[in-house]
Amino acid sequence: MFKKDKRKATPRSAQSAATRQGLSTAVSPRRSNNSSQQKRDTGRPSETAYIGWRNILNPVWCYNGFITSVGALTIFGLLMVFSSSSVDMVADGESPWAQVANQAFYGGLGLLVAVVAMHLPLMLYKRASFGFLLFGFLLQALTFSPLGISVNGNSGWIGFGSVSFQPAEILKLALCLWLPIALGSAQKRVKSEGPLKAYWVPAVGFVLAFVLVMIGKDLGTAMIIVLIGVVAFLLGGFPIRWLLSIGLVGAVGIVAIFVLGNNNRMSRILAAYKPCTASDAQGVCYQSIHGLYAMASGGLTGVGLGNSREKWNYLPEAHNDFIFAVIGEELGFVGACMVILAFVVMGWCLIRVAWLSRDGYARMVMVGIAAWIVGQALINICVVLGILPVMGLPLPFVSAGGTALIMCLISAGVAARMMRSLPEIRGAVSEA
Repeated sequence: MFKKDKRKATPRSAQSAATRQGLSTAVSPRRSNNSSQQKRDTGRPSETAYIGWRNILNPVWCYNGFITSVGALTIFGLLMVFSSSSVDMVADGESPWAQVANQAFYGGLGLLVAVVAMHLPLMLYKRASFGFLLFGFLLQALTFSPLGISVNGNSGWIGFGSVSFQPAEILKLALCLWLPIALGSAQKRVKSEGPLKAYWVPAVGFVLAFVLVMIGKDLGTAMIIVLIGVVAFLLGGFPIRWLLSIGLVGAVGIVAIFVLGNNNRMSRILAAYKPCTASDAQGVCYQSIHGLYAMASGGLTGVGLGNSREKWNYLPEAHNDFIFAVIGEELGFVGACMVILAFVVMGWCLIRVAWLSRDGYARMVMVGIAAWIVGQALINICVVLGILPVMGLPLPFVSAGGTALIMCLISAGVAARMMRSLPEIRGAVSEA
């Protein structure tokens, strides 16, 4: 009896093991298929794929790298504003800390608004973008009213008592937020209405912004407006042949109306591409020559922080448009390369996250802000190096200037909000 029961138990045990083995083999492929399907659905590498140098492709690293580069440039800018402006402040009978104190105040205000912008709903940006653009148009139009102030020949400022600001900086962000909405709507209608009829609304908004800035004779800011618009229209599906044709006609018109018709601007442009005479060296070439003097005297490691010689009333706008020349003089080639690297990291991080983003609006906003900030930094550096003529564009986050710093920080907050629309970044931020 005992042996019989034992023989019966053995097949049951084997059958049970075989059943468990069968269930295990049946479940394994299903799990593997689900995992493969999930990888195909997301279209993104797993977290384990970001090893070593591949971490530069990690969206979470890109988000942290973007925030770090913005913070580092802002703090470094405060240091360089103090170094480059203290001499002028003392010469004017003010405290050597006066300029950097103002810059720190504007930086704190911009940081506060940037933190708020990082937490606003994405839908709010879409709904408020057109109203924000109209607000920017209104402020820019006020530069032609009695409230307008002319600075270095450019009528692009508004003054209220002792406070003044540059509304074109607001217009840059407004275009970055509104053009993706207008172009997305146009792209849906292009097959039924044709390119000209479908894209007339974003085209009119862009041209109006450009004209308002150009009437104030601010060629440098107008170039950034054009850069934002071209990038947005390319991403928005506007036909490239149309864009090239319109761009060629527009470039000819700008040169004919705003360059050839302005002797001062024409002289500044020619000064960058022809030898300067003795009289030019004391006139139209003076600023660019002393900017090159500063860069040349810096060498590899610079003359030391605070030891610039060109800031002693030799280099005009040393704390503003030509602050990169002071950086090159005091911190040398190494310091200048570190500043350039920070902008490269910023641009790469925005483009990388935009590439991974599934939200078309967030993607276009990030690329537009990258074109604005990195493009403006590149133009400013090229001006200091003598590659481009003097245009009056500040170095983002670094140059002195309240409006520019506030709007750059706000745009960084908006870009960070768009980056958070990516699930990987949103999950990492919520866990932290």
